[in-house]
Amino acid sequence: MIVFKDLPEVEPYQQFQKDYLDAEKANQPLIHAVAISSFNKTLNEVESRFVNLKYVEGEEWIFFSNYNSPKAKSFQSHDQISAMFYWSTTNVQIRMKANIKETNKDRSDEHFQSRQKEKNALAIASNQSQRISSFETVKSKFTETLENADLGKRPDYWGGFSFTPYYFEFWRGSDFRLNHRNAFSKVEDGWESSILEP
Repeated sequence: MIVFKDLPEVEPYQQFQKDYLDAEKANQPLIHAVAISSFNKTLNEVESRFVNLKYVEGEEWIFFSNYNSPKAKSFQSHDQISAMFYWSTTNVQIRMKANIKETNKDRSDEHFQSRQKEKNALAIASNQSQRISSFETVKSKFTETLENADLGKRPDYWGGFSFTPYYFEFWRGSDFRLNHRNAFSKVEDGWESSILEP
């Protein structure tokens, strides 16, 4: 589930919310899953991964992660990303290009304190994406943290990321690949819309 707050009264944001609600009514699984692609300038590599989008607040699209993770290092080395949703129940794909940054500490604290204690235990215990000898190591650290740590205190290495789109493309699948594609580009005085060939 994505929480919307103070959504701009402009077409791409309103269209996204409409498509989201349509997919929600159609019982789309993992409706909040968004693929984020980034470029790690240091390694000269492009990487993609799914994250759980939690909030759209104003023009900010917010998810949370480990600040020491490979994706965080990508964002730090190059602050442009692409993001993509695909909702199979309505056959809609939404692409975005955006700039990304860390959220402020208060926003990260607020979200951390709203989560299940088990999720917080894992966030505290995990050195995300680091190699380990066995999965038992993870389970042991998780159990120890769950039993002994202050699960309401957010660690400095965990928090939010916020991306602000400057481009949207709404793709609607149709028979014979006669797909409808509508794009929006941010310009100085608002958004410029265009229709793209399939």
